[in-house]
Amino acid sequence: MSERLEPGATAPAFTLPDADGNEVSLADHEGRKVIVYFYPAALTPGCTKQACDFTDNLEVLAGAGYDVIGISPDKPEKLAKFREKESLKVTLLADPDKKVLDAYGAYGEKKNYGKTYLGVIRSTIVVDEEGKVEHAFYNVRATGHVAKIIKDLGI
Repeated sequence: MSERLEPGATAPAFTLPDADGNEVSLADHEGRKVIVYFYPAALTPGCTKQACDFTDNLEVLAGAGYDVIGISPDKPEKLAKFREKESLKVTLLADPDKKVLDAYGAYGEKKNYGKTYLGVIRSTIVVDEEGKVEHAFYNVRATGHVAKIIKDLGI
């Protein structure tokens, strides 16, 4: 199981394809704060709610200097469908081999209805302008999470 990130740690670098197959790197956002959120699967109810919440609050977050990136193990084609169906404005990245999910501590053991299995741990990592972890939220709820982040960040 991967280590969870702690505030002050250097955020692991990544380059992943977006919904259109274009490569996007964390380094592309240098000098801006980035909210990187990890979710289990596009087009599922909880993940849709979370992505729509981020989209609805994108102007507020961008105005406070934050970019938003959502990462899931889905393939770019599914992310494109998700974006079109829900009119999402956040950058969605595909991590089918789960390397970035793992590097951020967002993939590991989960328990559901008494069963233990490996899966995506719904997590949000806030990275500062220098690429350091400012906040690391793990096992977050899909609903109400964006409002909590805005409150926690004092936006």
